[in-house]
Amino acid sequence: MDSYVLGLDNGGTVTKAALFDLRGNEIAVVSRQTPVLTPRPGYAERDMDDLWQSNCECISEVLQKSNVDRADIVGLAVTGHGKGLYAWGKDNRPAYKGIVSTDNRAWQYPEKWKNEGTADRLYPRLCQKLIPSQQAALLAWLKDNLPEVYKNIRYAFPVKDYIRFRLTGEAHLEATDISGSGLMNVRDARFDRDLLEALGIGEAFDMLAPLCYSADLCGRVTKEAAQRTGLLEGTPVAGGMFDIDACAIAMNITSPEQLCTITGTWSINEFISKTPILGTQIAMNSLYAIPGYYLLEECSATSAGNLEWFIENCMGKANLGVEANLGPGAVGKNPGKKPYDEINRMVSEVDPAACDVYYLPFLYGSNVHPLAKGSFVGLTSYHTTAHMARAVYEGVVYSAKTHIDRLLSARPAPMAIRMAGGAVNSQVWVQMFADVLGFPIETVKGVKELGAMGCAMAAAVAAGVYFDYTEAAKAMVHVNDPVEPDWEKNRIYKEKYAKYCAVRDALDTVWDRFAV
Repeated sequence: MDSYVLGLDNGGTVTKAALFDLRGNEIAVVSRQTPVLTPRPGYAERDMDDLWQSNCECISEVLQKSNVDRADIVGLAVTGHGKGLYAWGKDNRPAYKGIVSTDNRAWQYPEKWKNEGTADRLYPRLCQKLIPSQQAALLAWLKDNLPEVYKNIRYAFPVKDYIRFRLTGEAHLEATDISGSGLMNVRDARFDRDLLEALGIGEAFDMLAPLCYSADLCGRVTKEAAQRTGLLEGTPVAGGMFDIDACAIAMNITSPEQLCTITGTWSINEFISKTPILGTQIAMNSLYAIPGYYLLEECSATSAGNLEWFIENCMGKANLGVEANLGPGAVGKNPGKKPYDEINRMVSEVDPAACDVYYLPFLYGSNVHPLAKGSFVGLTSYHTTAHMARAVYEGVVYSAKTHIDRLLSARPAPMAIRMAGGAVNSQVWVQMFADVLGFPIETVKGVKELGAMGCAMAAAVAAGVYFDYTEAAKAMVHVNDPVEPDWEKNRIYKEKYAKYCAVRDALDTVWDRFAV
């Protein structure tokens, strides 16, 4: 009799449930769009009850689709986007809308903490740069702008801890997620009240649930949750992990020599270390899913989500030949032709040396000025949507290179870079990453939902199926042959990247004028 593990992935725009066997085979996947509300510029919210309902529907449908006996599911775990805030109220209801990691409303707080010296004083314990989408900044914003909401908060959850709470009725803050929040003494892996008081949110100490770790058993599916999802009451639920850890675990990132890049809404670039690395260009140290390791992270909301926006707003049905919508499964005038296939064709037909259009992928955030905006630079009447599409692809890679260069300033170069996320579905884009970065690119074989698989691996370890993540990865993770760089294109891209940086840096003097 086969056994299975279930992973729930709550990303910035999509909720997914994916079922895996213990050899890493993806048995069934179900997803739901989870609408993001933008009541004001810079805001990104979602209804917390609707999000919970989407998770229940995904679980129920994946059980039906897989036709697996629910008694054979040995455990489940949740992953999700980091940062953001999903506050649960003292009245046993959501205290506010869920705030997504692309929300920028609290941008002034990290700037204030930096300018007054608070960020530098706390840095040896925080081990990270403070940014607007962290729980620390968002709680400070709520305290100043919606004090009645702030006073009602019982638990300040990241998204995956909120969903696990709804599944089990037990409140925990899992280490990989909360260690990236600005609320934690990451150096010593604990919560310090005086740290929060220094940020002006000392009351938030009482909003912090007990700490747990990714493969800990953190409760079991309640009767109510079982009725809503179709799972068996009492099914074990592991701690789960931040999605960047989940993808890394699903790529078998288990040693400090490795380095990976993840291309979703966020550009996540990371490696692991036995100690935090401070006083360098690297912005973020957090606790890794493997106990005893820190995750060194360079990230920004500057990745493949830019392509989704470009498809919906700049391509048009005529250009893609799409008769219905522009979603991943949309069919154009040629049967079986998908919009992404057409865009890949367009990009591949434009010579990189002949494309002098540059795109700053700052629609949802930036890795330079906090108010930087998405921008095309260099357009003339000669250029077509194909040039713009190539510029989007290149801009996303250049942004990743910015982060990876910062990581490499503090460590030796890897033999290859392992890659996950939406861009791995495009051979054109994967080759571009290899050409720009100048490293072979490795991808994982046979699994598209790496975040869901990584947290499902946590469920397998928590259930005792595997001793640890190293053993789980040996059984469940299989890597494709690397994509090698084209060194002539690498030379071209080095010159283009220098121009991209010049454009990006020159606009820094403009963005302050966009302050509200």
